[in-house]
Amino acid sequence: MTKSELIARLAERFTPQLVAKDADYAVKVIIDAMTEALAKGDRIEIRGFGSFALNYRPPRIGRNPKSGEKVSVPEKYVPHFKAGKELRERVDINP
Repeated sequence: MTKSELIARLAERFTPQLVAKDADYAVKVIIDAMTEALAKGDRIEIRGFGSFALNYRPPRIGRNPKSGEKVSVPEKYVPHFKAGKELRERVDINP
């Protein structure tokens, strides 16, 4: 599901209380808040759904796939999602 599909589904489900424009705004605000929290290094937990956190990747020597040349890859933090128990169970029941 894409972001625009999510917005359309929200607007459809909550019609007439929520129009597509308001659903779009709500989704953008939520995504922005989550992005800001992760950028600050905070962990996000949504009960029954899962949690978002940052994983540390240490510096390493990589390889340029085109030339085969060794490349130094700097340390970085990458976003990581861990599904909650309820989500894992629902996905397992309905593949």
